[in-house]
Amino acid sequence: MSCFPGIPSLRAAARCVLVAMAGAGAFTLAAAEAAEPIKIGIIAPMSGPNARYGAFANKGAALAAKEINDAGGLLGRKLELVSGDSQCVPAEGVAATQRMISLDKTPIIIGDVCSSVTLAMEPLVEESKVLLVNAASSNPDITYKAGVGGFKWTFRNYPTDEVRAATVLEYAVKTKGFKKFAVLSVDSDYGRGAIKFTKRYLPKYEGAEILSEDYYKDSETDFRSVLSKIRRSGAQAIILYGQADTTPIIARQMLELGLAGKVALVGNGEFNTKETIAAAPKVMNGAVEAAAWLPEVPAPRSLKFVEDYKKAYGGEMPNNHAYTHYDTLQLVAQAIRNAKSAKGEDVRNALAVIKYDSPMGVVTFDDHNQAVQPMVLLEIVDGKPVIKGTITTKVDYGTAAK
Repeated sequence: MSCFPGIPSLRAAARCVLVAMAGAGAFTLAAAEAAEPIKIGIIAPMSGPNARYGAFANKGAALAAKEINDAGGLLGRKLELVSGDSQCVPAEGVAATQRMISLDKTPIIIGDVCSSVTLAMEPLVEESKVLLVNAASSNPDITYKAGVGGFKWTFRNYPTDEVRAATVLEYAVKTKGFKKFAVLSVDSDYGRGAIKFTKRYLPKYEGAEILSEDYYKDSETDFRSVLSKIRRSGAQAIILYGQADTTPIIARQMLELGLAGKVALVGNGEFNTKETIAAAPKVMNGAVEAAAWLPEVPAPRSLKFVEDYKKAYGGEMPNNHAYTHYDTLQLVAQAIRNAKSAKGEDVRNALAVIKYDSPMGVVTFDDHNQAVQPMVLLEIVDGKPVIKGTITTKVDYGTAAK
């Protein structure tokens, strides 16, 4: 059929017009789809006792999104963040995830700060074939259940508490000379998981023992009776995996009870922040912590992130969750570029083989979809966090299974 002038048939001409219109319509539809923003969900506690962490997470992600969009976006499209409030409660986190999947149609979700929420999200995203990239939960079970563990749609760009617990314990025993420990950790999958793995590695050190074991709720503010028991036990250090808002309270009450300089803190609870150190400098001196990131990390790109964040948010100093959500969104963006697609399955496949150059160092993923990345070991010395070394967070699954 000819569509050039001189066609003898009006019917043929009409068919040409319809074909042309159909082609134009298809082109318009494809162009419209290409112009739609790429949606990425952020699920974090934005209300409740852990809202502080969610605020940092969202600010860090927003800063990364702005940088990406200012640089031209991804695949010619803008990046759009969709927020959901988990309240750090598994049921709320699952409900927020369901809304994000069914209503917002987000192919990729970053979350959650709280391990218990992430564990609850894993089966849901697996069933829905939505990519979950965790940026802040540290419970080791998340990793054991991911990748070859079963949940192929879950990745984690954050250190596991198994590596953290093993590293902190080794430093506490070998470098600090501690053998007698008391446990005081938050009563959550995070706090209990870290202690579970501390106990697993404790037998490696002859004479090392846990004299008492206690857990606290998020809302607790009086630790005097537990601390008095710890003082009587003769413990040299308290193994604390807890919340940043609670650590200063514990430190002040340790000072009241005369534990400063006699019982040290080891573990993780944002020991390094100015607010925590200022609460009881004599107690915090000598505290040992393993962290995914610190504002003091001397790497140029990390220092630039700190300055950019402070400029964007009125001088506020970023915490660990601000950085990890910023970094995780940048990681996902790189995977989208590598995949040349924003489809969840394509991005998942790209993540599995990625070598991402983060501000802390190169990040890759093992067969459990767990990031192998640098982590910082620090000690508070004369009121300041001092970096004692960098750890590669590679999980030895053979040892872990024993």
